[in-house]
Amino acid sequence: MAKIVGYIASSLDGFIATADENLDWLTQQPDLNLGEFDYRNFIARIRTVVMGRGTYDWIARYPGDWEYAGKRVIVVTSRPIDNPKGPLETRSDIPALIAELRALEDGDVWMLGGGKLQMTFMEQGALDEIEIYIISEIIGGGIPLFPPTGLRASPKLISAQALHTSCARLHYRFD
Repeated sequence: MAKIVGYIASSLDGFIATADENLDWLTQQPDLNLGEFDYRNFIARIRTVVMGRGTYDWIARYPGDWEYAGKRVIVVTSRPIDNPKGPLETRSDIPALIAELRALEDGDVWMLGGGKLQMTFMEQGALDEIEIYIISEIIGGGIPLFPPTGLRASPKLISAQALHTSCARLHYRFD
């Protein structure tokens, strides 16, 4: 059975992007070496990437190669994607998607992108673990790590580590 995981960065004040969807507060971190927790190590163990339509549209706006070559990519959307940036599948029925993902036997599933889809999976009891990388930047507003939905949960802290003078890693498991 596949493990469904989150891997996401947040500013110290709890935002994943500025209001205009800018990530420069994250991408311009000098000498940010996460060692064994580096994105390249994380993505190597992922077989399936799941993202919402907003995240896909954000990725598709940027030039360059499709970052997820060799991965199965599923975009949760009810609208067709014309001329996709890379090979992908679409789904709109989240309970059916969760059942499909749980049946996978070929590697972990990454819930990529904003907290909205991750929150939906948490509400369905379908997110197994999440790694949150807190970056020592206060950006003053923007897109929150998790949208307020009224969900109450008590994930178990697996570990908390300082990885760099500007980054801490929090790793939680949902039971």
